[in-house]
Amino acid sequence: MDYPLFALAGIAGTSFMLALSGALMPGPLLTVTVAEAAQRGVRAGPLIITGHAILEFLLVVAVIKGLGVYLNAPPVIGTISLLGGIILLVMGVDMVRKASTLSLRQEAASDCERTSGHPVVLGVLASLANPYWTIWWVTIGFGYMATAKHFGVPGLVAFFLGHIAADYSWYILVALGIDRGQSVVSEKGYRIMIRGCGVFLVGFGFWLLVAALQHLGSGTV
Repeated sequence: MDYPLFALAGIAGTSFMLALSGALMPGPLLTVTVAEAAQRGVRAGPLIITGHAILEFLLVVAVIKGLGVYLNAPPVIGTISLLGGIILLVMGVDMVRKASTLSLRQEAASDCERTSGHPVVLGVLASLANPYWTIWWVTIGFGYMATAKHFGVPGLVAFFLGHIAADYSWYILVALGIDRGQSVVSEKGYRIMIRGCGVFLVGFGFWLLVAALQHLGSGTV
């Protein structure tokens, strides 16, 4: 079956923005990337994200291979979308509210402690060590994959490629900045990006809540 290219491009684009919103916020993955880039150089960025991507690829494969069957039931889609929408609204408002206090320079200065292990393995461990990563995938990730699944495997592939492109883009940029001893973006620019992503999350959160009401109100399984 052929699917409209613009629909797949839309899935990839919104997936990119959702992932970028998460990647921009300080967390275990950013901490490890900063520390490893200070030791190994720019190559640490793509290696760490490859470990992160392996976990997420396995989740998408699980949906394609059978887990997706459980996402077909409207009550399941509705519940996941409802939780995802609420979390996105909270995340979005929190990002906008905290944007003025966040600093990439502060992160780089405080997180350059020595790490041990291969960067790919560290990428896996840093992802698993972040409980927010699990919450994101169980709610927001699966919620959007349930929508992307309407376009079959191409829809899920578009979702994954958009998602992982955001992670690779941001963390390679961070590693490059650390390696060269320069700021990735200005503090003002970073905070504008945080606010912009926060607004996007609020809008997408409302969209998920509307989708949740539609599925929960359908009364079919």
